[in-house]
Amino acid sequence: MQSITTNAPVTHVLDIQNLSVSRSGKVIIRDINLSIKKGEFVGLVGPNGSGKTTLILATLGILKAQSGSVSIYGQRPMSTGLNGKIGWVSQAAANLPKEIRLTVRELVKLGTLNSRNLLWRDRSGKESIDKAIKMVGLEDVEHRDIARLSGGQRQRAVIARALASNAEFILLDEPLVGIDRGSRNSLLKLLDSLCHDEGKTIFMISHDLTAIRQTAHRMIYLEESIRFDGPSEDFPDLDKLADLRGIEPVHNQDGTHHDHSKEEE
Repeated sequence: MQSITTNAPVTHVLDIQNLSVSRSGKVIIRDINLSIKKGEFVGLVGPNGSGKTTLILATLGILKAQSGSVSIYGQRPMSTGLNGKIGWVSQAAANLPKEIRLTVRELVKLGTLNSRNLLWRDRSGKESIDKAIKMVGLEDVEHRDIARLSGGQRQRAVIARALASNAEFILLDEPLVGIDRGSRNSLLKLLDSLCHDEGKTIFMISHDLTAIRQTAHRMIYLEESIRFDGPSEDFPDLDKLADLRGIEPVHNQDGTHHDHSKEEE
């Protein structure tokens, strides 16, 4: 496994050691060792069922681990000391009940509230709300009820809520799904700005390898265990990725069929 090394002292936002999680008697992730530094943008990729969402849920303390440990800012997940420090966008976040009567702007505003500003007005809150709504392309519907939005628009509104937060560590599970090209690029630019300009730490799952490779500082390839962890520019090409997954070639380089029967003799 490749990793980023530095001689400077490192303060880890996230530190995972020997983490294994099983569900219904089946091992989903095994022996995960992972650290994320402040200000990093880390992309988590892998095939469907590889354990990406399980890893995020175990990181948040939503799923119980069979072994290993998770530390966020030196504290256990769900600790009261982490209140207001973590922003989370799940795959199901956009499936809000139709009975909820909130406008887009009101929903996004909820993301700016935390234990530190709940009792007084935060002057930067309006700017954060405006910027988040603009980045996900919902300016024209910001005063429309969530119930009247399309599925894709709902997802963008929930993403904006997380982006408007003052959280220092933001975790996102497939935030690019249902977003058009322009909004996707704006969102990725915003996430990049949060890392570089505001020191936020991003941990994002995405199936869009091209988008995440061009934006994330570092990529992790997960398939039960971590198969790759390193700078995005060093992420393996398709042939090397197939080798990491143990996938054998079906065709030769000249396009002819690869005869596996001879290898089995």
